Amino acid sequence: MKAELTLSPNPIDEAALAKARSITDGMGAVVTFAGVVRDREGEAAITGIDYESFDDMARRQFELIFAEIEQRWPIESVRLAHRTGIVKVNEPSLWVEVVAAHRAEAFYACQFLIDQMKQRVPIWKKPIVT
Repeated sequence: MKAELTLSPNPIDEAALAKARSITDGMGAVVTFAGVVRDREGEAAITGIDYESFDDMARRQFELIFAEIEQRWPIESVRLAHRTGIVKVNEPSLWVEVVAAHRAEAFYACQFLIDQMKQRVPIWKKPIVT
């Protein structure tokens, strides 16, 4: 399985990521997910979220999660981009793509990746309250 991880303060360019997609013969499913910053955090109105990452540890945790995905499902590739720094409301802070032969594996792997990321990866968010 190919895995690609980007942790960056740069905006996520979903069109460029889709254009860079590589699919081999036999692959019939591409699942993508974009996590977008909402205008509320709990009851508070916000203008954005400041994401902070312990990059070395985050990369290691993502490697472990990718390895678990490879063991559980026949996935061709996983790509994940996560913003760091300030991300404004309505901008994507997370983008995930999973390529597999069939949709079920792609959906399961994508959900697993996001759930595990939220539990294990040291990326913290601080809402920017208006």
